[in-house]
Amino acid sequence: MYYAILAYHEEGVVESWTEQEDAALMTELLQVNDRLVREKSLGPAARLGPTQRAVTLRGKGEGTVIDGPFAETKEQLLGFYVVDFPTLEAAVTAARELRRANPTATYEIRPISLYLPGTSLDFKQDYL
Repeated sequence: MYYAILAYHEEGVVESWTEQEDAALMTELLQVNDRLVREKSLGPAARLGPTQRAVTLRGKGEGTVIDGPFAETKEQLLGFYVVDFPTLEAAVTAARELRRANPTATYEIRPISLYLPGTSLDFKQDYL
């Protein structure tokens, strides 16, 4: 079963980190990622850009694009992982590992009812 692990955090806290603090955190998270890849449990993962550059599409027909994500919470969705585990408990275990690396984040785990992997993206990894 596929599960989405959604990473929530206060955006201002993340933006306040020095390059060294951010790089140290990414090193820890990538260690978890690498293990999950070796176990063939990790699908796509992404670190999302700032919410100030986000838009929301809503409404009828083609919809209307509105500035901002309009989150109703203190934290914003800043990234996600797609993992493949047989049970929710196993996905929660993976999320707990991510939380140990980034203890101030909140992680939401949801089953995915439709998963389309798409094509691979060609991009430069900034954190390796």
